[in-house]
Amino acid sequence: MSIDTVTIARIARLARLPVDARSATQTAGELARVLDLAGQLAQAPLDGVAPMAHPHAQALAWRADAVTESDRSDALLALAPDARGGLYAVPKVLG
Repeated sequence: MSIDTVTIARIARLARLPVDARSATQTAGELARVLDLAGQLAQAPLDGVAPMAHPHAQALAWRADAVTESDRSDALLALAPDARGGLYAVPKVLG
């Protein structure tokens, strides 16, 4: 695909990128190569290829939705230097 410097200037303006006239020619060549590669990829044979989200087979590990720990809040609150109403009491930081 052929990209001219006018197109590069317009793209640069839309993207709010500073591109001077000297680098516009180089950028046009690079962008043309990228678009050619995209065109080649679009023509790749995909017959019989299943769509996938990841190249490796992955499965979620399911477990029962059950409580596995007992309520230890009272024991943990007993370790605090100061606890009131089931909450940890901390010193005031901001005055």
